[in-house]
Amino acid sequence: MLFAQFSQSWLSQEYHHHWLEDQGRQLLAFYKRARCERGGFTALDDKGYQAEESQPDTMQTARMTHCFALASLQGEPGAAELAQWGVDSLLGVLKDTQHGGWLSTLPEKVADERKASYLHVFVTLAGCSASLAGIPRADELYQQAVETLETHFWMADEEALCESYTRDWKDREAYRGGNSNMHCTELFLQLADFTENPLWRARALAIVDKVIHQHAPANNYFLAEHFHEDWQEWHDYNKDKPTDSFHPYGVTPGHASEWARLLLHLEAALQAAGEPVPEWLLTDAKGLFHAGMAHGWHVDGTPGIVYTHDWEGKPVAHSRVHWTLAESCGTAASLLKRTGEQVYEEWYRRLWDYIGCYLIDTQNGSWWQELDPQQHPSTEIWSGKPDLYHAWQLTQISRLPLTPMIGLSIKHGHHQR
Repeated sequence: MLFAQFSQSWLSQEYHHHWLEDQGRQLLAFYKRARCERGGFTALDDKGYQAEESQPDTMQTARMTHCFALASLQGEPGAAELAQWGVDSLLGVLKDTQHGGWLSTLPEKVADERKASYLHVFVTLAGCSASLAGIPRADELYQQAVETLETHFWMADEEALCESYTRDWKDREAYRGGNSNMHCTELFLQLADFTENPLWRARALAIVDKVIHQHAPANNYFLAEHFHEDWQEWHDYNKDKPTDSFHPYGVTPGHASEWARLLLHLEAALQAAGEPVPEWLLTDAKGLFHAGMAHGWHVDGTPGIVYTHDWEGKPVAHSRVHWTLAESCGTAASLLKRTGEQVYEEWYRRLWDYIGCYLIDTQNGSWWQELDPQQHPSTEIWSGKPDLYHAWQLTQISRLPLTPMIGLSIKHGHHQR
């Protein structure tokens, strides 16, 4: 391995791998409490309790089904049963039986809500990962979800996903989003492994070319992720909503890192398949990561990554959101594996040090989802501790090869030492 030249690299230390395994187990134990009596999984508060009138959260159900399914492959007791609960709920109480597809919670609770591609990406991922784990009915969920994604959200003429529809699929939103297409890239790479069909890899490359390569280099790797219907950048989108949870105004450094890692996975997958590998994949991955760190890390005088900055590089939302640290840390590990360059070892340690000092809640469990610049728990963007997905995946990605993706790598026991 390229990183083996660093005799003291954390990625080659047995202690560090055991620590990651233990952290992953602690996260799984915390989120087992999120199973909701009404179906699926629900958000937890800071101490790991459900609200009195908890409602199922479809996105969290899909993400937790994905995580618990893969954990079951590793031998986590109880994980298969939880993954089964997620699959049954996504096929049952959470499914829109009138029009098809999924909404954010029980359909009867959100009658006028739009159907989002972002959500359907994660439902498809849940079906894929649960199928890899042999969870009953997971293939049925996968088939329904991927059909919905292809029928309604994949735009063959644009080679990307659209954003949303009205519940009856009659009105398609004009906005085009980078966030949904980023997670779709992740999904398509997983589907390429799962189905052995190169179509999904080709689609992932098409999305990356459209959303990243045609825009990011020209912006000095400031990440554009809001677009008009013709894919022209929409820089002032949501300017009045700087703390939006999924579509904030400006540039999100954490997403730059997340995209960078996906470019490295795509590069490795293309190479492994003997397909042409664009040289710009590595160039853009490096550019995105370094721009994200240069304009996100410690830019307001205290440690951490700011949630967003404007197009001049000035911080807008100063909150330190946990997923930005998790994704940036995973990307540092991936760049270290890919290049062997010492700078990525330094970033990997620096980011884990921040997570270990500030984000991991050693008293109540899990990670704080958001901190203010003084490293105190904050609720500007997120409240409680709803998310297992980003933190748990980091404990795995650091120990896995760049290809295949996390699902097949775990199934085949590819954790590195």
